[in-house]
Amino acid sequence: MAKFVMNISNMDILSKIVADKRKEVELKKSIIPVSQYEASALFERKTNSLSNALRQNDMGIISEFKRMSPSKASINQNANVGQVAKGYEKAGVCGMSILTDIKYFGGSIEDLILARASVQLPLLRKEFIINEYQIIEAKAYGADVILLIAAILTKQEIKTFSELAKSLGLDVLLEVHNEEELHKSIMPSLDMLGVNNRNLKTFEVSLDTSKLLSKLIPDDFVKVSESGISSIEAIQELKEYGYKGFLIGENFMKTDNPGQSAIDFIQNLK
Repeated sequence: MAKFVMNISNMDILSKIVADKRKEVELKKSIIPVSQYEASALFERKTNSLSNALRQNDMGIISEFKRMSPSKASINQNANVGQVAKGYEKAGVCGMSILTDIKYFGGSIEDLILARASVQLPLLRKEFIINEYQIIEAKAYGADVILLIAAILTKQEIKTFSELAKSLGLDVLLEVHNEEELHKSIMPSLDMLGVNNRNLKTFEVSLDTSKLLSKLIPDDFVKVSESGISSIEAIQELKEYGYKGFLIGENFMKTDNPGQSAIDFIQNLK
């Protein structure tokens, strides 16, 4: 997998992920009707707001559960999602992001429900959402928040998907990589605007992306910085630019005990 990834650009990877995701969603739709999700035990559950948690917390850490990624064939294949979730909750994180893509990130929608059974934390379903079906599925599996990625959606899709999420009581985190994506994305049905510091074309990570875009994000939205955040200094620096949320995945997950790593990190941040 690692060799395959290095031979194609990241935008090609994104296109490939989306193409595979469309097939996956169509297959699921053919066997599990929306009505089945709407009848699930968790569908009427009152959600926990991640945006409120970030507003009320000085730390602002959103931890992540991720077994692998297209750029790293393996990060932590043996991690137990329930144990990691409990460790993160004990550490005092504001929320937890859970990768549910199977092929490229080694995740599963089952990881979401196992985490939900283990903790009360706001849970973000981190997924390549390209269909309303996935949003209803996220609610049925215990998510509190969904991620929308501006790079793969039209302005109308962002509006339709975010309004559906809000109607279900879910928070919406919209992820952008540049100014163009940001301008097409700003709308009232979003709660948080996340800036991904990873360049989609080069894989390079730079906190300058968050700094440059910060002044263009209206104060109505909670600002979240994603990717490449591995130090206390980075968080302190980004706070000066108005960021309230900091998504940290690999930094915790690459260790033997992600929960303990989060505890140590947050204690140092204090």
